Formats: sequence, structure tokens, C-alpha cells
Amino acid sequence: MKKANLLVRLCLCLALAVSMTACASTSQQESAGEYVDSTAITTKVKARIFEDQALKAFNISVETFKGVVQLSGFVDSKAAALKAEEVARSVAGVKSVKNNLIVK
Repeated sequence: MKKANLLVRLCLCLALAVSMTACASTSQQESAGEYVDSTAITTKVKARIFEDQALKAFNISVETFKGVVQLSGFVDSKAAALKAEEVARSVAGVKSVKNNLIVK
């Protein structure tokens, strides 16, 4: 009985340890919480770009990873690219912006 009880406790500890490491973030992978935060930031940036009359006509892609926003796509002027970057920086939670917009 004592051995069975000890075995159950060890299995529970092992399961807890495995589940905790599965939620940890690495440099290439976000934790569950970071993923939710990145998704929320992406949504806010996309909404603000769409709300801006000068930017809504462009197809600007937005991706976020650990607070770093990447903008990609095509715009018609350098001013539009800078405006999109400015809009992205204004969103709470954005740590930095990689502006990969191409002026066409």
C-alpha cells in the first residue's frame, strides 16, 4: 500500500513537471500567455491601421511575436510606411516594430 501510494505521488509530480515545461516560452516559441498577448496586439494594430483613412486602402499584414510587431505588404509612399509604423508603435504592449513595408 505504501509503495503504491509513493508511486502515485511520483507519477503526479512527474506529470506536473512535464506540464509546467510545456507552458514555458523559449526564444523561438511563445508561452500560452504570450501567444494570447501577441494575438491581442496583432488585432489592435490591424484595427488601428484599418481605422486610419490613409492606410485602410493598403493590404498591410501584421504579425506579432513576444511584443515585436512585423509589418509587411505594399504601400504607395514612404510616408504611408512611416504612418503605419507610427500607428503600430502607438498600441499598448508593442515593444518594437519591424517595418518591412515596400513602397511600390
